[in-house]
Amino acid sequence: MSGDVAMFSDDDRPLNSKSATSARNGHVAQNGNGRSVEASLSEDDDLPLSQTTRTKSEPMTPDRRALKRKKPAHVESSSDDDTPLASSPAKPARSAAVRMPGAIEATMTHAPVANGKKKAQKSKATVEDDEGKAPKKKVKQEDQEEGSGDSDDDKPIKKKAPAKRKRKAKEESDVDESFSDDDKPVKRRQAKKPAAPKKPATKSVAKEESGSEAPKPKKRGAKAKSEDSEAPQKKGKKKEEEEAEIYRWWEQNGQDGDGSDKWQTLEHSGVYFPPAYEPLPANVKMKYDGKPVDLPQESEEVAGFYGALLETEHARDQTFNKNFFDDWLKLLKKYPPRNGVKITNFSLCDFRPMFEHFEAEKAKKKALTAAEKKELKAAKDALEAPYTHCVLDGRKEKVGNFRVEPPGLFRGRGDHPKKGALKASRSLSVKNYRVRPEDITINIGQGVPIPVPNMTGKWKEVVHDRTVTWLANWTENVNGNYKYVFLAAGSSIKGQSDMSKFEKARELKNYVDRIRQDYTADLKTKVMADRQRATAMYFIDRLALRAGNEKGEDEADTVGCCSLRCEHVTLLPPDQLVFDFLGKDSIRYYNQVTVDEQVYKNIRIFKEGKEDDDQLFDRVQTSGLNKHLASYMKGLTAKVFRTYNASITFQQQLDQGTPESGTVQEKLNAYNHANRMVAILCNHQRAVPKTHEQSMGKMREKLRGFKYERMKLRHALFAIDPKYKKKKKYMDDESDLDDDVLAELEDNLKTKEIEKAEKKFQKDNEKLVDEGKEPQQESVLKTKLKEIEAEFKRLEKERGTGKATLKKERPTEKIEEGIDKLDEKIKTFKLQMEDREAGKEVALGTSKINYLDPRITAAWCKAHDVPIEKIFSKTLLVKFPWAMEVDTEWKF
Repeated sequence: MSGDVAMFSDDDRPLNSKSATSARNGHVAQNGNGRSVEASLSEDDDLPLSQTTRTKSEPMTPDRRALKRKKPAHVESSSDDDTPLASSPAKPARSAAVRMPGAIEATMTHAPVANGKKKAQKSKATVEDDEGKAPKKKVKQEDQEEGSGDSDDDKPIKKKAPAKRKRKAKEESDVDESFSDDDKPVKRRQAKKPAAPKKPATKSVAKEESGSEAPKPKKRGAKAKSEDSEAPQKKGKKKEEEEAEIYRWWEQNGQDGDGSDKWQTLEHSGVYFPPAYEPLPANVKMKYDGKPVDLPQESEEVAGFYGALLETEHARDQTFNKNFFDDWLKLLKKYPPRNGVKITNFSLCDFRPMFEHFEAEKAKKKALTAAEKKELKAAKDALEAPYTHCVLDGRKEKVGNFRVEPPGLFRGRGDHPKKGALKASRSLSVKNYRVRPEDITINIGQGVPIPVPNMTGKWKEVVHDRTVTWLANWTENVNGNYKYVFLAAGSSIKGQSDMSKFEKARELKNYVDRIRQDYTADLKTKVMADRQRATAMYFIDRLALRAGNEKGEDEADTVGCCSLRCEHVTLLPPDQLVFDFLGKDSIRYYNQVTVDEQVYKNIRIFKEGKEDDDQLFDRVQTSGLNKHLASYMKGLTAKVFRTYNASITFQQQLDQGTPESGTVQEKLNAYNHANRMVAILCNHQRAVPKTHEQSMGKMREKLRGFKYERMKLRHALFAIDPKYKKKKKYMDDESDLDDDVLAELEDNLKTKEIEKAEKKFQKDNEKLVDEGKEPQQESVLKTKLKEIEAEFKRLEKERGTGKATLKKERPTEKIEEGIDKLDEKIKTFKLQMEDREAGKEVALGTSKINYLDPRITAAWCKAHDVPIEKIFSKTLLVKFPWAMEVDTEWKF
């Protein structure tokens, strides 16, 4: 290290140097908790991300040194605006990002799942199914099972993709045939002039692709014939009308969106304010020191915000409780209890009556019939209908968050210092804590009618700014942030922004080698500011860290690369660094990584003479770093590196791990494995869902159900011909199906059959009543229940005999075919279970929405015959229509 120190003059040493030995050795021997690294790394709490379970907002242990923040002299923020860039050729590139230790092992499925070289041998029938038309039908069948989706909010839809997306790459694609040619631009992906809007696929083509066409009965009445001929026509006409509404902006020449004006004309209805507060019934009162409190509706509403959260983690959080009570006391001064009760002590407040009332109301809504729920939804939709769409440049486009958020308590993410505070507009006053028209600025075209608010009041301001894309904004009171109303994710403006973002990341491929060469050289420069900047760029590139901006004292203590403090990075000889800090949304980032020798030396130098709470990069600011990056490529920021590394890593993982001749589920597992690699790289972790074990239990039960069906078919074969017992394929019993399990399984099946019969009986009767007919007698249901009882008594008698009779007689060939189908179903379902277990701690949705170029997924699905609906939810398909135009050869 002496050689390194000698290179610097006093002016080039790090700022904030402290005298004496500081904690130089302490940084090597101890981590941020004050414990030895060797000891701490052996504990589960300090294992790398891929090897331990952490919650999204994991609190720091009491013995951990409290995180402190030292405000820098200059606090600047960078712009994250994704302005479109000039086109650039694409060339092969690789990610420099390094994986977290244990990442692959932690998310790897079994060899047959993710490795194309080690696949289980298939029967000839199975291979034929994979190559012929049968799998398309099978895919649909598999889709009925438990999916392998990444989260409950992003479950793939079950509908097939429109026929227009399935087309020959070279005949109809709007994408260049090859992106390897350095002379071809990346930005415009049109190989020919934009074609006229394509007509929907013909009826015959749709039937061929779906594989679901069934022969119609030939002898039917004329009326039936005419109905059959009219229905598809009406459906096709409706489909054609829907497709005609899609504005194919990506096919328009010169539609680059980089001008100062984002639109020419804009008309909308403003924002939708939530309905006024409805006071609680007179018999529902909170209590203070055991006595009911008669609150005015203003203070009662805010008390109800807390009462509704009584059984959540928020109500057990001291910071949340303190902030709520402080804000509520301010309101109580203006609107005190009408019966004179003085509220001063939070511990004496009892919100239980409010909570029980809210729970009872929830139960009532849940108990409503389907018709009643439908009626309520229709009424709500009718009120909101005028606000859901706007007219942009003569086109009808969907608005995103058109509703003004109702008042409530700020929950924040992680250990936010303001959680529990009353949410309202910036102009919060005791008399006015709801957002009102006077708080909102409307942006609209000139010469169009000014929207009228759906509550009393006038807009704060009406502007006609064509250089921005928001329709309305206001300022909230908790963090002083602006709230905006934008167009929906599937709008042309949002689509152009997304496409520009990913094109910018693709363009980085042409500059990344030079950037890496330069920052690698600067790792040894004598100018300390440049050396720090180079080291920060190394981390941003290799570890996909966010750049990070300084925050105020009243914000959550989250950091990024440029705002790291000395306590966040621990030296572990001879060449490892341990990162431990709270990143965006207060998600803990923990990573032990091997770095270049020079980077290790630099961190040791940067930490020299500093305290734990001093800035590690005290001469680097995000704005300066982004300005430096922009000198390489127009619009380049640290954020682009994160998108680039995520997408290029994803492309490489898919290319390496997708089994060419695997089943659809094996390919889906490979896709999710690649997505997990990116999620781990970008620290997109999540707490294990509370319902995970329950969900896995249901899947295990369903798997046993498949095995039970297979067992019954085997026993049916044995009853027909005992010779089948000697065949290797049928001789082994199904695992996990002893007599006790069979008894429990049959009891569960019986219960489900009874519930199914009762629901069907009720539904059929409701339908008959709606049609003005007499409902069925109770005897019909009783007869059905007796049949179910008799069937399960027969199954009970068969238990343990090794023989079975089927409800309907089937030839042995059909029974063998049924067993083969169940074998395939069991195999597929096991893969789904493995995939769900592997992804329980990783959030895959964030990557899909923000960091992975959707064209990678679209091209991969086409190349491997995987329905894109199994990966993209309906929301994502609407968000990325421009990405569906790529051919099978497209690469990031």
